[in-house]
Amino acid sequence: MKAIGYIKNLPITDAESLSDIELDQPVATGHDLLVKVQAIAVNPVDYKIRQNVASEDGSYKVIGWDAVGEVISTGEAVSQFKPGDVVYYAGDLTRPGSNAEYQLVDERIVGHKPKSISNAEAAALPLTSITAWEMLFEHLQIKKQAIGSTEKSNEVILVIGAAGGVGSILVQLAKALTGATVIGTASRESSQQWVKELGADHVVDHTQPLQPQIEALGIGQVSHVASLNATDSYFDTYIELLKPFGKIAMIDDPAEPLDYMKMKPKSLSLHIEFMYARSMFQADDMIEQSHLLNAVADLLDQGYIKTTVAKNLGTINADNLKAAHAELEAGRSIGKIVLEGF
Repeated sequence: MKAIGYIKNLPITDAESLSDIELDQPVATGHDLLVKVQAIAVNPVDYKIRQNVASEDGSYKVIGWDAVGEVISTGEAVSQFKPGDVVYYAGDLTRPGSNAEYQLVDERIVGHKPKSISNAEAAALPLTSITAWEMLFEHLQIKKQAIGSTEKSNEVILVIGAAGGVGSILVQLAKALTGATVIGTASRESSQQWVKELGADHVVDHTQPLQPQIEALGIGQVSHVASLNATDSYFDTYIELLKPFGKIAMIDDPAEPLDYMKMKPKSLSLHIEFMYARSMFQADDMIEQSHLLNAVADLLDQGYIKTTVAKNLGTINADNLKAAHAELEAGRSIGKIVLEGF
């Protein structure tokens, strides 16, 4: 089968940073599905792994953690899917990734692809949807409402980096499933417009001091923060902005240690979201990721949220993946980058 992989941790400008290769097609056993990959998305985790995690035994390492494809065969323990089903998933950080024609993935972290959108549009959703859902409802514990409810709550969530991949779906989920007031941050005019279109109630500029901008909105104190990047830069500001017993959830890796005891006077809490925790440690509730992916598909098919694709770079091959990695490394992408077909 065709695949794209690497042996050495090289800059994306190096010709061998990613290579087109041929590998044996894997075989499904146990809870695994064998999926014929039809579309993928590229995430910051892809380039971080490529830069920092070496291949084993001199063999090619295949990465990629967002895919849509058709189930070709199933392991003997599979009960949720059958051959012919079209599925979407983010995969498992400890296993070969989706930059290949065929991939094995545990059924408990797989959902049925949304019916109303294309494969490429659906490929943009799994990793960021799982991350956003777990942040909102498991870590921040924002009150979940029935789909379509217009009831407003007194919760105010600040989303740092709202125009990025996770932010783009988190804003939509917050608007579709909660009564919270959503403040998104974005700096460029194009990214501010994107966040407004996704449904944020307010957009503020994260290159300027946040507190005066938020106070000027006249909506009361922030109760929750979804910190999607630069947590160490904004940590003190979060503590100032949050009301007592407020919550912070983060996904990034701060360059500087956080002085978490500063949170004590307001009895704030800090949560770290890592969507691979369930699959890496074979958590008892792994299947929750399958359930939430199916819930996201239903929301999309009912028109409450939309795909977050911003750019389709064409066929799945080494050259196009290098272009995607380079764009993400530059840190200026809006929404998600996808590729489709081999």
